[in-house]
Amino acid sequence: MNETIQQALNEQLRLELTASHAYLAMAAWAEARNLSGCAHWMRAQSEEERGHALKIFDFIHDRDGQARLGALPEPGSSFGTVLEMFEAALEHERKVTASINRIYSLALQESDYPTQVLFQWYINEQVEEEKQLTQIIDQLRLVGAEGVGLYMIDRELAGRRPEGEPEGDEEE
Repeated sequence: MNETIQQALNEQLRLELTASHAYLAMAAWAEARNLSGCAHWMRAQSEEERGHALKIFDFIHDRDGQARLGALPEPGSSFGTVLEMFEAALEHERKVTASINRIYSLALQESDYPTQVLFQWYINEQVEEEKQLTQIIDQLRLVGAEGVGLYMIDRELAGRRPEGEPEGDEEE
């Protein structure tokens, strides 16, 4: 893997870990307000972002490169309202999407086919990430980001399952 691609991948690795860190801070904020469903959703999102980072970490090493872990910025600790917290999450996902698109373009320019294949997965994943957050934001706006509306959405968000876990309560 050439140095330009490796550097871009390491930047993305840091961005994914930054996202994980930010979502965990959001989980802490929600938990402190007894919004256990929002906290659960954000914690699961934090784990998912960490998984995305590790996928890049492994890919770099699989291609005989070296992952470099830089310092992460301190995430915020106050998010205003639940709606503002989810809007901040969506804004961050849009930054991640832009970075992924840049890396994919770079991989095309460099004829780096393995990176192109990997980042097709990330492109699809980002569509899903932004869709989920947009739906939550739309629901908060529809039913209200406080009172009974917030209570209902908080309960719904508590049902999020970790990535890859089947839905339903089927017993084996």
